[in-house]
Amino acid sequence: MQRRNFIKGAGVALAAGALAACTDKECPPVTTEQATGAAPTPKAKPVEWKMVTTWPKDFPGLGVAANNLAALIGEMSGGRIKIKVFGAGELVPAFEVFDAVSRGTAQIGHGTAYYWKGKSEAAQFFSTVPFGLTAQEMTSWLLYGGGLELWRELYARFGLVPMLAGNTGVQMGGWFNKEINSVEDLQGLKMRIPGLGGEVLRRAGGTPVNLPGGELFTALQSGAIDATEYVGPYNDLAFGLYKAAKYYYYPGFHEPGSVLEAMINQEALEALPADLQAIVLNACKVVNQELLAEYTARNPAALETLINEHGVELRVYPDDVLHKLRTLSQEVVAELAEKDEFSRRVYDSYSQFYQSVRKWTDISESIYLKARERG
Repeated sequence: MQRRNFIKGAGVALAAGALAACTDKECPPVTTEQATGAAPTPKAKPVEWKMVTTWPKDFPGLGVAANNLAALIGEMSGGRIKIKVFGAGELVPAFEVFDAVSRGTAQIGHGTAYYWKGKSEAAQFFSTVPFGLTAQEMTSWLLYGGGLELWRELYARFGLVPMLAGNTGVQMGGWFNKEINSVEDLQGLKMRIPGLGGEVLRRAGGTPVNLPGGELFTALQSGAIDATEYVGPYNDLAFGLYKAAKYYYYPGFHEPGSVLEAMINQEALEALPADLQAIVLNACKVVNQELLAEYTARNPAALETLINEHGVELRVYPDDVLHKLRTLSQEVVAELAEKDEFSRRVYDSYSQFYQSVRKWTDISESIYLKARERG
């Protein structure tokens, strides 16, 4: 033991003497291992994850957000986590992302919660509610109104940890091959519209169809569906939906602030050290804000292109149509709350926050925007 201590001490002394005998330009820096005589610490192998998404590979906005999340986690972790992103259909189909992450085929997924209503009807609350919370309000409910705690309680049943990881803001109403002048025009309409919005359409006399984004153009062009919604001008322009339908309606009553999610395999997340867990979860928050900002910036120019270059006819839903859809939305959401005890808890939390925040929104954003328009 004494001999080892002597050698170690001699090593420190030699290193210090060598350092004193040369200038910074002449000598390389002395490493911690050299100074202490300790053996070099081997560099840890990066954690390698797979990310599966419900979006087409590299699709503007949604798909790129998934890429950005993977890249940001890699950068923030100093390369300690490397994530390979797979678009819809590359590793698993779009609507199998939830199960793939739950069973560990991939460690993280990117999608939106209303796709998983087959797992739990309450999941739809964590995506969007027709005539419900806006993007800003939805983020507030999740982070400061108890929504995220309920969301995590639900997903824990499936071995998942959810996190908000993007928001589209208020969406457009959709693309139609005929004008919507009255509620009667919704009768028999086959429209791609997921989530609670789809159920609202059903009660208005239409037929909701759930299709992944990559199939929308073909379905609309072939007549398999009569109408479709997706997100808004930025994405709809990229899909070329203007080539398959003439009328572009607003507002997107069905998706006023749609949350995109990162769902993380719980075992994979908990296997990480605490700092890397924090990096993964906080990178999601960064991407959440960045995507909303991107849509706010990109949608106006895309809408101008659709109208001025492609001759798209912009239409607003008639007041009586919106009134009917609002009434049906209230019925659908109230009935959802009666599905089971957990749905009731989520509904109560969401509703209480909605009633509280709308009072502030009404005297802040709403009144301000009206005043701004009056000039």
